[in-house]
Amino acid sequence: MSTHVVATAGHVDHGKSTLIHALTGMEPDRWEEERRRGLTIDLGFAWTTLASGTQVAFVDVPGHHRFLANTLAGLGPAPVVCFVVAADEGWQAQSSDHRDAVAALGIRHGLIVITRADLAPHRGAEVLAQARAELAATGLHGAPGVVVSAVDGTGLAELRTTLDDVLARIPEPDTGARVRLWVDRSFTITGAGTVVTGTLSAGTLAGGDRLDLLGAARTRSVALRGLQSCGLPRSSVGPVARVALNLRGIARDVVRRGDALVTPDAWPSTRLLDVRRAAGGPLTEMPAQLVVHVGTAAVPARLRPFDDDHARLTLHRKLPLVLGDRLVLRDPGNVRVLGGAQVLDAEPPALRRRGDGARRAAVLGATDVGGDAVLEVARRGAMRSSHLRRLGLLADTVPAEILVFDGWWVHVAAHQAWQHRLRTAVDALHARDPLAEGLSRGAAADLLGLPDESLLDIVARDAGLERRGGHFRIAGARTDLGQAEAAVTELESRLRVDPFGAPEAYELQGLRLGNRELAAAERLGRMLRLRDGVVLLPDAPARAMRLLAQLDQPFTTSQARQALHTTRRVVIPLLEYLDSRGWTRRLDAGHREVVR
Repeated sequence: MSTHVVATAGHVDHGKSTLIHALTGMEPDRWEEERRRGLTIDLGFAWTTLASGTQVAFVDVPGHHRFLANTLAGLGPAPVVCFVVAADEGWQAQSSDHRDAVAALGIRHGLIVITRADLAPHRGAEVLAQARAELAATGLHGAPGVVVSAVDGTGLAELRTTLDDVLARIPEPDTGARVRLWVDRSFTITGAGTVVTGTLSAGTLAGGDRLDLLGAARTRSVALRGLQSCGLPRSSVGPVARVALNLRGIARDVVRRGDALVTPDAWPSTRLLDVRRAAGGPLTEMPAQLVVHVGTAAVPARLRPFDDDHARLTLHRKLPLVLGDRLVLRDPGNVRVLGGAQVLDAEPPALRRRGDGARRAAVLGATDVGGDAVLEVARRGAMRSSHLRRLGLLADTVPAEILVFDGWWVHVAAHQAWQHRLRTAVDALHARDPLAEGLSRGAAADLLGLPDESLLDIVARDAGLERRGGHFRIAGARTDLGQAEAAVTELESRLRVDPFGAPEAYELQGLRLGNRELAAAERLGRMLRLRDGVVLLPDAPARAMRLLAQLDQPFTTSQARQALHTTRRVVIPLLEYLDSRGWTRRLDAGHREVVR
């Protein structure tokens, strides 16, 4: 059974609530004051099943201009609208407000209903033509129209059939999509706890699911204790449907209209938006302080126009918004809809330099509302695929301009530029200082400014570099000892004659072999440096093991010193080195043994 949600729209007292009552047999007005005054103040809800078996839930919105914020909360999440105009009064002021809201939200599915035909039996066709003309610039320009009377039943059968036809043509929603449920009510049921309601436009909910509650104060993780749709308990609910969710372990006053329940880690949360005008007058003529309506949320915002069609919005609080989301821009002073905007970038770059606004306008003017993952990755150099998914930009196939590395999308041009900069820096370092160990990892990270240091090894590899310890150097390159070559060669000759006769510090100084020269020689495998400045040939440990194995086990430090014909200054660091390799084992303060 398919399900749909339809919101009403239209001037106050044009019979929206009466019409819904006639279609469903349910009273949508929930408050006693609404029923007493015959005036819808807040959102109302009712549902019915059409002849085709389609279940349709209605969201009834207020028509009075004083309750425009409530109206926008009802229209915001709704994919279909039933636009109501009374036959006896025709198009009125709030009809225009609701038309502007429909245009701003980009609602493209719905129908026009001319009500109270019993009060003006000969004006139905005329008022329908007037409504079509007024709605010509909106997504309802080709919507079917029906003339009805909820009092005597005229046209109600035709209305049900027409509504069935309209709903049958709506594209199937994505049941596997990430959930973003805008909360429109929060209340408490004795014995059940906190319950929230909203319109599920995509994705699927099931009992036990965990969601993130994005509120004005902070984000909370909540669990679904149970759920209903159209008054019936359900184990799971798919789109598009009105749902009531019983939340476990959270107080009612924590959840408010305008909060959102979302799939965890699936949505960005942003205060900064770059937008394109979608309806209404030029953005340059709008006030700097606005109220932005999206979903059921109403958030104060600051507007910075770039040109007539593009601007930056800074919201008072974070909202889960992505590319393509539609916003209604309202003047907080005189309670009217100024226009609509569509999100082009939910994570726009900072504007710091003179002229950045004009440059940004040019970029936004060329931006496709459908989204371009390549451009977004190019702007940053690299992005995690999970980040692209949260922004709604992850493509099914990897574009030719993108390289994929362990969950990262890297732009080819950025990757090549990073390789060039890193290789150039390493080449320059080796030319300037042949004895250098290489470019340190920290210096390389600072040089490139990568979005994540995990990309550094990939860039270095593709730049033909190798990492030794914490340094990058040209792969396969040998260090040129330069002027130290002769001194190292002389030291090698001396140690071949006396393998454990490590030179004293003054002897190394005489040979002009400092730490840098000795470190370079060690990297080449020509020297072995032990603690306390002891320098030997790399094969000294193996030579020592052959001699120590001939001693009675265990042996003392003094016996080892005598067997190696060396000093205590040399033998202690050497024995500690052998211990660290697991070739010898220290038994106590004075004894060791060879590990066989």
